[in-house]
Amino acid sequence: MNATTRRRFALYGAGLISAVSLPRSATSAAAQTVSLSDGTVVPALGQGSARLGQGRHPVAEEEEAMSTGLALGLTLIDTAEIYGDGEAEHLIGRVIKGRRDEVFLVSKVWPSHATRAGIQSACSASLARLGTDHLDLYLLHWPDRAKDLAVVVDTFEQLRAGGQIRRWGVSNFGVAELDQLFRLPAGERCGTNQVPYSLADRRVERDVLPWCLQHRMPIMAYSPLGGEGSSVLRNPAVQRIASSQGQSSAAVALSWAMRSGSVIAIPESGSVAHVRENAAALSLRLGPDELRQLDQAFPL
Repeated sequence: MNATTRRRFALYGAGLISAVSLPRSATSAAAQTVSLSDGTVVPALGQGSARLGQGRHPVAEEEEAMSTGLALGLTLIDTAEIYGDGEAEHLIGRVIKGRRDEVFLVSKVWPSHATRAGIQSACSASLARLGTDHLDLYLLHWPDRAKDLAVVVDTFEQLRAGGQIRRWGVSNFGVAELDQLFRLPAGERCGTNQVPYSLADRRVERDVLPWCLQHRMPIMAYSPLGGEGSSVLRNPAVQRIASSQGQSSAAVALSWAMRSGSVIAIPESGSVAHVRENAAALSLRLGPDELRQLDQAFPL
């Protein structure tokens, strides 16, 4: 880890990062963005879909919520073949019909399909459910049970060369798996590592996040509001800051997650009201004192 990365992460771990230490792309009040490893610029705040299309809300309500998110600038949409046995991809396909060019579309292949033929088949099935001819980013969902990582990378590269995917990445990789990946031919083309990251779960700050910063690879944070059953949004420090900012607790938690300029947050919501609360994080900046309060409330 070089001196700049060490300094940035030292501030990061202490919860003291301010706009002056962020990359330029993250300091604009109009729109927060993150650069992937190939230089592609994407929104720092997107939309997840792990529980969509499964009866938690009426389907029409979930589709309206996602459409609202697109209108508010949350144009990165994350999904996976495993979500609702493909129902989430079907739902997203309906939402983005006729507006595919507005969306940065991410999906994932389940590790039991992580063979050459399995990945090719899974990708084709995801494309069919989503009603598109390409994915902007395709991820290996977990490293577990992926018997041959070299085959995974080579197959991803074939899909990229064939136009079915524009770029690829991984999900839930630790440092050991990332090291293994980067030793493979073309392994350094990995675009992101999607991992759990929130005020309630800061484990990646110990190792995975500094590794990714050192290799100029952003992370994609799933469950950035703490996940199902989390008390993050009810925490007194979060609520106090939200009240002083005139924003929701969700906006505060998401602004915290995105504060480094190297994190893409993908909260899920099947509610228009919640999507609007999430989107407010794009214009919310937390000051050094507020970051200290959150660091004290949620120590690493």
